[in-house]
Amino acid sequence: MAGVAVMTAVAIAGFAVAIYAAWLFHDMPDGSELADFHPVTSARVFAWDGTLIGEYGQERRIYVPFNRMPTRVTQAFLAAEDRNFFTHNGVDVSGVSRAMAKNVFNLLRGKRFEGGSTITQQVAKNLLLNNERTVGRKLKEVILARRLENSLPKDQILELYLNDIYLGYRSYGVGAAAFNYFGKSLDQLSLSEMAFLAALPKGPENYRPSTHKAAAIARRNWVLGEMAKAGWVSREEAAAAMQDDLVIQDKPRRAKYADADYFVSEVELRARKLFNDAIYTEGYYVKTTLDPKLQTMAREALMDGLEVYDRRHGWRGAWGNIPVTDNWESDALQAENNLPDSRRAPSERADWQVGMIEKSSGSVRAIDGGHGVIRADDLAWAQANRPLKAGDLVYVSQASTGVYRLRQVPKVNGALVAIDPYSGRIVAMVGGYSYSLSKFNRATQASRQPGSSIKPFVYAVALSKDFTPASMVDDGPISMMGGDGKMWTPSNYEHDYLGMQPIRRGLELSRNLMTVRLAQKTGIKPITQGIVNFGVLDKMPPEMSMVLGAGEVNPYRLTNAYSIFVNGGRKVKPHMIDEVQDRNGKVVYKADERNCPAACTADFDGLESPRLSPQGDVVLDPITAYQVNSMLQGVVQRGTGAAARSLGIPMGGKTGTTNDYRSAWFVGYTADLVVGVFVGFDDNSSLGNHETGAVAALPIWMDFMKNANAGKPNREFNKPRDAVYMSVHGIEEAFKPGTEPKYTAPSEDDGPKPYLDTWSDDGDTSGPVTVVPAEEPPPPPKQKADTGTLY
Repeated sequence: MAGVAVMTAVAIAGFAVAIYAAWLFHDMPDGSELADFHPVTSARVFAWDGTLIGEYGQERRIYVPFNRMPTRVTQAFLAAEDRNFFTHNGVDVSGVSRAMAKNVFNLLRGKRFEGGSTITQQVAKNLLLNNERTVGRKLKEVILARRLENSLPKDQILELYLNDIYLGYRSYGVGAAAFNYFGKSLDQLSLSEMAFLAALPKGPENYRPSTHKAAAIARRNWVLGEMAKAGWVSREEAAAAMQDDLVIQDKPRRAKYADADYFVSEVELRARKLFNDAIYTEGYYVKTTLDPKLQTMAREALMDGLEVYDRRHGWRGAWGNIPVTDNWESDALQAENNLPDSRRAPSERADWQVGMIEKSSGSVRAIDGGHGVIRADDLAWAQANRPLKAGDLVYVSQASTGVYRLRQVPKVNGALVAIDPYSGRIVAMVGGYSYSLSKFNRATQASRQPGSSIKPFVYAVALSKDFTPASMVDDGPISMMGGDGKMWTPSNYEHDYLGMQPIRRGLELSRNLMTVRLAQKTGIKPITQGIVNFGVLDKMPPEMSMVLGAGEVNPYRLTNAYSIFVNGGRKVKPHMIDEVQDRNGKVVYKADERNCPAACTADFDGLESPRLSPQGDVVLDPITAYQVNSMLQGVVQRGTGAAARSLGIPMGGKTGTTNDYRSAWFVGYTADLVVGVFVGFDDNSSLGNHETGAVAALPIWMDFMKNANAGKPNREFNKPRDAVYMSVHGIEEAFKPGTEPKYTAPSEDDGPKPYLDTWSDDGDTSGPVTVVPAEEPPPPPKQKADTGTLY
């Protein structure tokens, strides 16, 4: 009976174990699931030259394929975690035995048990199981490790481990850890740095150098010793590496190019439209159009220009006041912490610091311990509005030894966009004075009236119809019924009239009345439809006030639309993302949709390279595009943009100013680059009397263009070959064949006097056209102010 009872008990126990095993393993994953597994990986964003400018991701991970891993990096981790990795079958029996022996002492000492897990077991636990510490989970780990070994090659298991493991400092995987701890790629790490990373899996927080440096160095040196025992480094190399100090970055390094914050943020929005939330998890490589050098120039030009404008409008006073004491710094920093973002020093101005005025005479202390005086002109600037007094807190920057500049955060804002006119590539974009103070991107999100900067498109449509550069238009009073049923009487900025003028002068001097009359004769519907076709706006009401800039547009689109005057009339697609590759290097998006001809795939024979068709659709006749280009060059030579003439490079452009001086614009270009600048307040309040496009926006454009073109040869604009070129009023004009003015050459007795021609288009633009020899141009007229203001 006793034997039967024992057998029954054994049977029941066996049955219970079977049930437990069935329950334990019924939902255990198959190791083959990891064959195509990739950890969550952030997208990395690059400028066109390969500069890393940003990253988007839930976890900071840089996925590195096994064949790109430096051998010593893998050896360091094998030495620390699993020296027998390439010889065991997923479970290291000797390692488990050693762990069990140690756990006897751990139990007596009350220490945590060691698991003796192999790297394969760690992959199984981290990717397919949970972290619970139970016998059941450990059994699952062992079984699953064996399945992994049967399903995946060793190299792939090790690749998964090295790219998934958490190493502290916001680092997932060895690639991110190298970047975050040391600011390096894996192949740039020293032997001691590799060993330090391999020391971290057992407990990243226990070996953080900033808090446990001695423990971190000891653990690192242990790893080096294990590498030497395994024969992977010489004892001399290991000993030398053990002498290295352990220095990491103060903060986990984030892929960040500070000058491009607005650009990187906008790219994120566009990438999400392409890939949804996968942009944060699938490890895409995003190649953008950004030129880092031009971007830095753009950011500096806009910030400097807005500060210059702000200075013109006076000192607004100190942002705080505290008692003058020897220990003033803590009170000053507390006061700064209470400041709204709009008054806080921008992070982009690294040289700005908190200063405290000691005496009204301008004596100042700086938060970094410096001491000196406010520069004389800055002191006068402040004293003219709100005089400084003892205890005032201000921002200062050191101008020279003992001399400080007085700094003030501008209230005004703006944007700058730079575009390649032939491809639509955005090579630089700044969406505001400071991203650290305001994330709102005025280049792409702010819609404002363009004022006179819309006029070139009006003239382009007119020249596409019955007008030519020699047509005459009356610059005289005009009234008409407006869209609201009321009489509309526009006027020029100067409130004067010049009478009959060639249309070139209407654009160069930005004459409102000539523009309205030209639009009236061309037809408002063709004008507004043309502006939509050029890509300035998606829709535009057929109202005459639109031709003076009453609609709303953002700097991004307006700047790109000017490209048609440079590239021969093609509307190119503005874009910031050139190409996107997946984690394996496969191109999953490409902005350039052109197909390369068959010759692209053939071996280069040293003769002629394959020719791609120009990008963009033709929306304007090339001759018409050049006619407007020539007129806009006249804006710089003789018109409202004449200040830019000092740069001495072939260029064109147009100023723009809106009612009550609410917005100021200048959009201009060279043969290689189109750049638009907008200046205005976020609440659309007035910039102040006479703050026109020529005064507020043009200097910023000039500052950027001067630096962008430094050291480059001047390049002339491309001229259409089939145009007829004639000198009219001493200026070379381009005409479509058959539309050029007709005249009879004078006899030798007539002498060098002007030739008169009574040619006109259709009677509506009648008036004499003076055609003079190019070598005898009339003197340029007196420069006029910007005439883009709406009335």
